[in-house]
Amino acid sequence: MTPPTTKPLPRHATTGAFIGLLSVGLFLAVAQFVALWTGRSSAPVLAIGQRFVDHYTPPWLADFAKKQFGTNDKAVLIVGIFVVIALIAAAVGVLAMRHPEFGTAGIVALAAIAGFTAQGLPDAGRAASLPAIAGAVAALIAFRGLLRAAKPRPLRLTLDAFAAGQRPGKPALETVGSNDRRRFLVASGSAAAAAVVAGAVGASGSRRGAAAAASRDGAGLATVTPSATAAPGAAVTATAQLTVPGLPPFFTPNKDFYRIDTALSVPEIDANTWSLRIHGMVDKELTLSYADLRAMPAVEHDVTLCCVSNPVGGPLISNARWTGVLLTDVLAMAGVHQDATQLFSTSADGWTSGSPTSVVLDGRAAMLAYGMNGEPLPIPHGFPMRLVVPGLYGYVSATKWLTDIELTTMDRQGYWVPRGWSQLGPVKTESRIDVPNSRNPAVAGLSPIAGVAWSQHKGIAKVEVSIDEGPWLEARLAGEDVTDTWRQWVYDGWRATQGAHRIRVRATDKTGYVQTATVADVVPDGATGYHEISVNVG
Repeated sequence: MTPPTTKPLPRHATTGAFIGLLSVGLFLAVAQFVALWTGRSSAPVLAIGQRFVDHYTPPWLADFAKKQFGTNDKAVLIVGIFVVIALIAAAVGVLAMRHPEFGTAGIVALAAIAGFTAQGLPDAGRAASLPAIAGAVAALIAFRGLLRAAKPRPLRLTLDAFAAGQRPGKPALETVGSNDRRRFLVASGSAAAAAVVAGAVGASGSRRGAAAAASRDGAGLATVTPSATAAPGAAVTATAQLTVPGLPPFFTPNKDFYRIDTALSVPEIDANTWSLRIHGMVDKELTLSYADLRAMPAVEHDVTLCCVSNPVGGPLISNARWTGVLLTDVLAMAGVHQDATQLFSTSADGWTSGSPTSVVLDGRAAMLAYGMNGEPLPIPHGFPMRLVVPGLYGYVSATKWLTDIELTTMDRQGYWVPRGWSQLGPVKTESRIDVPNSRNPAVAGLSPIAGVAWSQHKGIAKVEVSIDEGPWLEARLAGEDVTDTWRQWVYDGWRATQGAHRIRVRATDKTGYVQTATVADVVPDGATGYHEISVNVG
């Protein structure tokens, strides 16, 4: 007599891969949930990704990512980490179908890597490795349960059948707790549901984030009197904004302001516990709280910030009105030594930048900024405090989430310098064509050509366009706010004809320097060349 059996789950690669993926998915979800209390940056994917960015990203890869993905480079990296972890989890799951110890070892190894990297982050707390530990415990329980559910169980003799007067010829065996699909589906469904709930709650925020948001909401902005302004730009001329459809606004809305940094997880800082240390080659070391800086005379200044990775005609440039305190006022309290040649700044996430003191102290409106476009500094843009130094690319001037300033010499190198970038980063005289564009195409007849030009701390004197390799034609400039901002321009004398056209632009600054036509890459100190566009007039 052959006893009946229920149809077992196949013990092959698909089942093992599924178990591996589900177990590691639960690991990541539970770890994300626990990171609500320890900080977002301690979640395994973000911790591993940040370690990769800070220590193992070759310069060519960083440059490639910025060129190909722009401000989406962080999202692409995170997705890539998820893909790599998923592939490894699936492979380990397949091996674990025959050798369960591979699954256990894989989960423990992932937890060890994630915990170690989280604990090593600059903003790590004492419990930074706790998410990895909690995730590992949950994953091991799920892995072993799923593996048991995927294995067939032995049949046993059922005496109840005889007691019930079972007819001869009927089998007296049944499968008790047999390996049926229902049991495996229940086990896997439970693990998946736990992962979804933990992951969804974990993605909702963190205690650090809530504290940071609350301190920002309660910060407000100081009232800036005209006598306290750093420059006349606090009362921007109404003519600085041209009325050309498709032209970006003179002030970039905070939500549209470009963001380039190395932080995979935005630092979440409570302004009530934040402080800034100023030390090094100074007469007196200072530690200033947020309240200390807010009590100092407030200034406003309009400054355009530009990333050194911005290609010719690129989008990594924006303009804002910043509120804060003059850096010179703060440094005067510390007393800077004459032989201090560099202001070396550090962010809460460990990123570093070096600014020449000769630039910072030359009278320009270098600021410790806590406000942006009339509101407290947004958290992604550096709350509670950031550096703003007009005329320098962001990688040597615009440290966000600022926590430390050291006065030192040029022997110190900021984050990007050892990776192939110049230690000096003055913003180059450049210009960009914004109109015509896809939403505002050129039309036959009079059709405007418009854009922005910048030459920080010098100012724009002239902008010219050339159409179809023709002569340079002078554009009309918008009113000037201050020399530290971009300047809008428009050429409204083009009578466009049907067909394809090429348009290029160049700017001249107030020193008489004409923007170079020489094409240079963004490495090591910024791109150069004329911005040129192709236009089809219908």
